[in-house]
Amino acid sequence: MTVPASFDDWMRNVQSTMEESLSSLLPEGKLASSSLHESMRYAVLDGGKRIRPLLVFATGYLFDAEKLALARAAAAVEMIHAYSLVHDDMPCMDNDVLRRGKPTVHVRFGEATALLAGDALQAQAFVVLSNQQCDPVLTVEMMRLLSEAAGAAGMCGGQAIDLASVGKSLTVNELENMHRLKTGALLTASVFLGAYCSKIPTEQEKNALNAYAKAIGLAFQVVDDILDVTADSADLGKTAGKDSADNKPTYVSLLGLEESRQLAEKLRNDAYAALSIFDEKADYLRQLADLVVRRKK
Repeated sequence: MTVPASFDDWMRNVQSTMEESLSSLLPEGKLASSSLHESMRYAVLDGGKRIRPLLVFATGYLFDAEKLALARAAAAVEMIHAYSLVHDDMPCMDNDVLRRGKPTVHVRFGEATALLAGDALQAQAFVVLSNQQCDPVLTVEMMRLLSEAAGAAGMCGGQAIDLASVGKSLTVNELENMHRLKTGALLTASVFLGAYCSKIPTEQEKNALNAYAKAIGLAFQVVDDILDVTADSADLGKTAGKDSADNKPTYVSLLGLEESRQLAEKLRNDAYAALSIFDEKADYLRQLADLVVRRKK
C-alpha cells in the first residue's frame, strides 16, 4: 500500500479516497425514492473528520492491507457512524438542529425520512462489507466486529445509557463505561477492521490494538466534553454547550476542565504505550492519537 510521506498528506489522501468511495457506494436512487437517496447522501458526504476511516487505513497500513479492501471497510464503518448521528440528532434523542455546519437531516428532510435514512445507511454498511474481495473468513469476522460494535453491546447500548442518565449523577467509572460503548466501541471496531483487511492478528497484536483503541476512544469523548464548553458552534459544526444545557453528565462536569485536559493527555500517552510492540509503521496510529487529543473542533 503506497502512502504519502507526511501525516498531513496521508490524512488528506484518505479523506479524499473516502469521499469518492462513499459517493460510489451509496445508492444512486434507482432502488429508493429520490428524497431517501438524497437524505442518505446528505448525511454522509461532504463533512466530518473521518476519524474512523483514518483508523481503518492506519491499521491497514501497519498490516499491509490492500487499499480497496480498506476503502470498503472504512466506508461501512462511516455509514454506521453517519446513521447514528442522524438518529442521535432527532427530537426523540438529542433534538439537535446543526451537524457538520449544516442543518441536521430531520430538519432538512423531515423526521420520517431521517429515520428511514438512518435505517437504510445501517443496512447499506453491511451490503458494502459483505462484498469485500478478500478471504471469506476475514469478511465474516469484519461483519461480526461491526455488528457487535453497533448494537446493544456497543454503540446503541451506550446511547441507551446516555438517554437514561440525563439529569442524573454518574460516577467517573459509570461515565467511562457509557462512553466505551457509545463512542469507543465503533472506534475500536475501526482499528480492528483495518487489521482484518489483511489477516487475523496475533494475540499480542490484538491486545496492543485493543489497548490503543480503548485509550483513544475514551480520549475522543473527553476532548468532546472539553470542546463542548470551550469552543463555539461555528468551530464545532454543531451546537456548543448543549450537553450542559441538557443537564447531561460529562467529564468536565465531574472532573472540571483542567483535570479533564490532564486525563486526555494521559490517555494519549496510554495509546502510545500500547503501540510499543510495533515499529514505525504504526506512526499513523500514533499521530491519530495526537489528532484526537489535540484537535480544536
